[in-house]
Amino acid sequence: MTEIECAGKKIQLDDDGFLVNQDDWDKNVARELARREGVAALDDEQFEIIEFMRKYYRKNQAFPILNYVCKNIHEPRNCVNEEFINPMKAWKIAGLPKLDLVEFVAVDGKHYMMQECC
Repeated sequence: MTEIECAGKKIQLDDDGFLVNQDDWDKNVARELARREGVAALDDEQFEIIEFMRKYYRKNQAFPILNYVCKNIHEPRNCVNEEFINPMKAWKIAGLPKLDLVEFVAVDGKHYMMQECC
C-alpha cells in the first residue's frame, strides 16, 4: 500500500496504484493519479470521460462499455482510447476500484479490448 499527499490530504493507494477509498477522489486527486500514470495534464474532455465512468460505476457497479461512454458524452466512438491510450488508466484516474479478473489488451497498439484474465 502507498500513501500520497494531495492538496493537504493523505490518500491511500493499493499496490497497483488504485484508490483504496473512492470517497477520497476529487479533481486534485485525479490530477495526481494522472501524473502518476504519465498523463501530464487532464483536459475538459478527459474529465468528462472519467466523471461519466464514476457515475456509471456508482449506478451499475461495473465498467462501462467504452463506446457507451463516448456516445453518452457526445464524443467520437474511440474517445477513451484516444484520450487515455489504455482505458485502465482512465479507470484508475477516475478513482475506481481495481477490476478483478479483467484486463485490457491492445488490439493494434491504439485500441484496447476488455477480456477476462488471471
